[in-house]
Amino acid sequence: MLIHWIWFTTRHALGDHNKLALLSHFGDPEQIYFLRESELASIDGITQQAVSALMDKDLSGAQRILDDCLAERIHIITMQDAAYPQRLMNIPDPPLVLYYKGTLPEFDQEAVIGVVGTRKASAYGLGIAKRLGYQVGVCGAVVVSGAAFGIDSMAMTGALTAGACVVGVLGCGADIVYPPSNKGLYADLERYGCILTEYPPGTPPVGYNFPRRNRIISGLSCGVLVVEAPKGSGALITAKHAADQGRDVFVVPSNIDVDTGAGSNSLLRDGAIAVSSGWDVVGEYAFLFPEKLHQSGSGAHLQVYPDEVAMVRQRREKPEAKVAQNRLKPEKINRGNKALPKKDIDNSENEPYIDLIKADTSLTGDEQTIIRLLSEGQMLVDDLIEASELNAGCVLASLTLLEVKGLVRRLPGRYVTIAGRK
Repeated sequence: MLIHWIWFTTRHALGDHNKLALLSHFGDPEQIYFLRESELASIDGITQQAVSALMDKDLSGAQRILDDCLAERIHIITMQDAAYPQRLMNIPDPPLVLYYKGTLPEFDQEAVIGVVGTRKASAYGLGIAKRLGYQVGVCGAVVVSGAAFGIDSMAMTGALTAGACVVGVLGCGADIVYPPSNKGLYADLERYGCILTEYPPGTPPVGYNFPRRNRIISGLSCGVLVVEAPKGSGALITAKHAADQGRDVFVVPSNIDVDTGAGSNSLLRDGAIAVSSGWDVVGEYAFLFPEKLHQSGSGAHLQVYPDEVAMVRQRREKPEAKVAQNRLKPEKINRGNKALPKKDIDNSENEPYIDLIKADTSLTGDEQTIIRLLSEGQMLVDDLIEASELNAGCVLASLTLLEVKGLVRRLPGRYVTIAGRK
């Protein structure tokens, strides 16, 4: 029964190795639950501490976890369920139970790319992460990341913008948003992809959970892409897990004069694959998934907005809790010690489309048509193409130019809107 799986995974004194050994021997936690103390003591290598943990037959804690999952709409699968990814099962220390919110992909039938990097990324790193996340997604792959601040968040935002399936692997319970400033990203993950963890609801985001979380990111993936990582970064732990698990490791080369890329460049010296586009990564698996992967001609350079860069800069100086409480508004964004002036475009939700057109007299006829249509509200790219009566190439190219000009913003699920609108 599921309650026995929960009970078994919460016997922390056992250790993962002993849990896997017991499961291999007895086959099911329910059988282990009903073992007598004498039967447990006769097992080679089992400690008295482990025997004591298994003799605690109280199921009330496991029942509370099940109740919390029901209340929070969290699903549970065990390693004996058909939905459990075989790819993850094959790593040396697979999680016994997975908790998730959203829709669990069929991982074994997909090209899954883990994208990781530093929380304290440079503006360049944030832009590259968003661009490559988009490109990996638009080429047909599933993007998996840690949903952490910085590179993870930007890569996932880019992939969501491409309409791709995105999975966030957490180092805490699926009911906890960490960092708190990623609340919007979590909502998008649950709606368009999946939030996944091995930790039951209520588990806090304590430091030692995150290195363990990283083995799941790599274990679900065909390959892991490191965008920007300094020495000592947790992204390097994920890369090591990937190498140990037989996964490919891809790296975006970094400026040798920038500390945030020192770890990335060290991976290249150790034999990782240098890449500069999403297809450089996804193309490695095209022969395995020929019907799902395709080379996209999109060279989209998604814009990293000033508030996204400012949030990362602020987090370097303040704890996350304070960053979440003081979410920057456009008129309060700082660059160094200089406050950026508030722009009229920041209040574009209150302006008719004609004012946006006047703001940039260089707009082409196609761009004016797109602004006019978006003035009524956000639209799917496909609907925009149909409504504009322009060919797809013209619309996509115009959207990219409008985004560079700061007039249009891409949203998750292949939606677009006028910049400044939610």
